[in-house]
Amino acid sequence: MDMEAALSTAAGAARLILVIGNGMNDTQRINDRTVPRGTSWALVLMAVCVPAWAQNAADPSYFTQKVEPILTSRCLGCHNQKLSLASFSMASRESLIKGGKRGPEVVPGKPAESRLIDVVKHTGDLRMPPGKKLPDAEIAILESWVAAGAAWGSSTTAQPPPKPNHWSFVAPQRPELPVVKNAAWTRTPVDRFILARLEKEGIAPAAEAQRATLIRRVYLDLTGLLPTPEEISAFEKDTRPDAWERVVDQLLASPHYGERWGRHWLDLARYADSDGGSRDEPRQIWRYRDWVINALNADKPFDQFVIEQLAGDLLPNATRDQLVATGFHRNAMLQIEAGTDREQYRTEAVFDRVDTTGTVFLGLSVGCARCHDHKFDPISHREYYSLFAFFNSSDDWGNDRPRFQISPSNLYEVHRPLLYYSTDEEVARRDDLMARMNAIIESLDKTGQDAAAAADTKQKREELKTLQKQLPNLEWTMIMQELPQPRETHILLSGDYLQKGEAVQPGVPAFLNALPTVEKPNRLDFAKWLTSPANPLLARVTVNRIWQQYFGRGIVETENDFGTQGTPPTHPELLDWLATEFVRSGWSEKAIHRLILTSAVYRQSSNERPELSLADPRNLLLARQARIRLDAEIVRDSALVASGMLVPHVGGPSVFPPQPAKAMDASQVAKTWTTSVGEDRYRRGIYTFFWRITPNPALVVFDAPSSMTTCTRRDRSNTPLQALALLNQTTFHEFAQGFARRLLQDVPSSSEQRLLRAFQLTTARAPSPPELQKVRAFLNAERDSLSAQPDEVQQLVGPAAPPNLDKVELAVWTSLARALFNTDEFITRE
Repeated sequence: MDMEAALSTAAGAARLILVIGNGMNDTQRINDRTVPRGTSWALVLMAVCVPAWAQNAADPSYFTQKVEPILTSRCLGCHNQKLSLASFSMASRESLIKGGKRGPEVVPGKPAESRLIDVVKHTGDLRMPPGKKLPDAEIAILESWVAAGAAWGSSTTAQPPPKPNHWSFVAPQRPELPVVKNAAWTRTPVDRFILARLEKEGIAPAAEAQRATLIRRVYLDLTGLLPTPEEISAFEKDTRPDAWERVVDQLLASPHYGERWGRHWLDLARYADSDGGSRDEPRQIWRYRDWVINALNADKPFDQFVIEQLAGDLLPNATRDQLVATGFHRNAMLQIEAGTDREQYRTEAVFDRVDTTGTVFLGLSVGCARCHDHKFDPISHREYYSLFAFFNSSDDWGNDRPRFQISPSNLYEVHRPLLYYSTDEEVARRDDLMARMNAIIESLDKTGQDAAAAADTKQKREELKTLQKQLPNLEWTMIMQELPQPRETHILLSGDYLQKGEAVQPGVPAFLNALPTVEKPNRLDFAKWLTSPANPLLARVTVNRIWQQYFGRGIVETENDFGTQGTPPTHPELLDWLATEFVRSGWSEKAIHRLILTSAVYRQSSNERPELSLADPRNLLLARQARIRLDAEIVRDSALVASGMLVPHVGGPSVFPPQPAKAMDASQVAKTWTTSVGEDRYRRGIYTFFWRITPNPALVVFDAPSSMTTCTRRDRSNTPLQALALLNQTTFHEFAQGFARRLLQDVPSSSEQRLLRAFQLTTARAPSPPELQKVRAFLNAERDSLSAQPDEVQQLVGPAAPPNLDKVELAVWTSLARALFNTDEFITRE
């Protein structure tokens, strides 16, 4: 800047100070320009300090040099001619002036009346771009341009970028492994990315955890079961260089791996054993749960795993297993209360499938576009219903196909289509009986009111009861099935199923990889598009969720939102490397598990490090492992394993372990909980029958999800109710009794050895001297107290106490078991 310009600017600044000081009550002259009352201070500042800009804002070159770059980088990714989010485009002057649903976006010459200026200032309810406000200099440029008449450049249309440039919308590229100083610490490529970031921040990784901690950690992470003291001892003594890798491979081959990781997937699939809604009727869909477990155990390639769940029924010569897999989207809730509008709740089920698909496989909140264009991500209202069209032709309970009337005798009709596990003759017989019952119900609706009609009604009701008793009890599972002719899909205005807008065809969001050209694309075409390596999101979202289970937090913390409002990845290169490795491995989940589990970063100690309290208080850089509260089902499983009472059978119908007598009272329709006996009483938590409205309290108190919608990350709380459940809930008290019996039978003579065994079974370690002292004192106090209270002894040991065991001693060790189950260490993976 030359001296004359500097002096001019200084004089203008002095003039501005005077204007601000006196108050701008009327039109002012600043630097020979008329500044009307109400003009923003940003524009006044432009007039004072950069007079050349303000004077040239009406020139087309001003638009080309200063305005168009802002529109291209900040706005046109969503508001272009193709997407037109909020129903307007910023690709031309005419479309800006016309505006969209909210009216004109620009009023030439009047920035104070132009919505564009209002939203970029972030002063009102609507703020654009979403998230981060534009720099003041860019806002001033836009305001100056509008004030000068919003002149356009030499071209009539601004060109948007080909696709939004948000990091997750760009296909991952495999990065080079970073160079690190302490290469000796690394074990797998995963470590290189973590260590490079730590070294950049001047932070050293944590030491490796003790061997007992490591084996307990990996057993809980991979199978959800505690290791036995013998397995712990064997690993501690194994000096082979690949001892750890052998343990990992053994657990990946365990049938219990599928149960542990199947539970994670069932959260995503919103699996439950009942319909939800006011009636919350039971359903048969446990075979889908078993399909998930078996598919994971077999390491079914993830792309095939997804395709079979979304469209297994459309595969050529689909097998029974592939049909069972489509239960993924039959897990949607059903509302079948009397007077229910079938089409309304069929539509709600389709909404659920679209939203779940977006969250689970794309990591995007596509449901936000159900009523209007997505406010933050480039998904338009129209594109939402193009996705909706893929799921809109499934053969669900609706008004477009005849169905038996709903009655207590044929509620199962709403669950169709079904895959039966009975003979064709049994199915045909049931359908014949149902048709006859339906005819009687229809005739009853038409019966008159005279005496003859009353007698006829009584006879028909008796006949109905007789037919109902003859109905065979068939086994079935819910599956997806397409209608012979697809339904026509319309945009639903404001998401209302009664307000149909224009018709749309199946399609995918334009900002993602293109859907292959198919005349009439269906769910199978969609599933293949979704699992294409060209999709930038599926692999990233999936490996991020796997990472989350091992470290308590994903590389992208908002694991259900990879859109513009989600958190950026803490280690973007690692995320892309894992995503590309996932595809290169043939979509093998077990390969990704092995990579992470054999890394040095996974094997770190989880102990607190005071020096990290300021440098990395949330452990985002992973300079140590995370301590993670066990899932609800695994809390139960751990107590079962410690007590020696676990029945490890894999698969089968859901079971009914003990629960409080009043637990079912919240149901609007009377239901009973018939407690399982025999082996079913001691099955893993994944097999507990899950009512959506009245779930098992022992699961709810430890934050099991409701299964109403997809759950991508469980809450983890720490409440007094959890401690009370571990102390007093029937199930845990029974496990404590079993634990005490096991201790007395395994170690009949030595109290010290029995204490050591108790700690090994629950915490995988020996007690410290202070702990031993406290526990001895507790045992002695309990003996003294219980010796004089036979009634309390009987209550503690229960009716199953073996006659050869001293009841007082059994009661004492039952009390200790309850205390050990209640320790933070027992219900935490370290």
